[in-house]
Amino acid sequence: MVTKAKKANRATGMIKVKMIGSVIGCPEKQRATVRGLGLRRMHQVVERQDTPQVRGMVKKVPHLVAIVN
Repeated sequence: MVTKAKKANRATGMIKVKMIGSVIGCPEKQRATVRGLGLRRMHQVVERQDTPQVRGMVKKVPHLVAIVN
């Protein structure tokens, strides 16, 4: 069953991205990608437009970020 929050996010074209891994020891390109998503600290959640660019950034660092409800 889909909740109201999920329906609202799909209708507005938004996704929530959560930082699940640390950037300590990661290459600079990966740090820049996480920073470009607007994430600064562990377990922080940000809401971004669901665009191919944002989806691509999430795919580049799947070990550091996750898409949450």
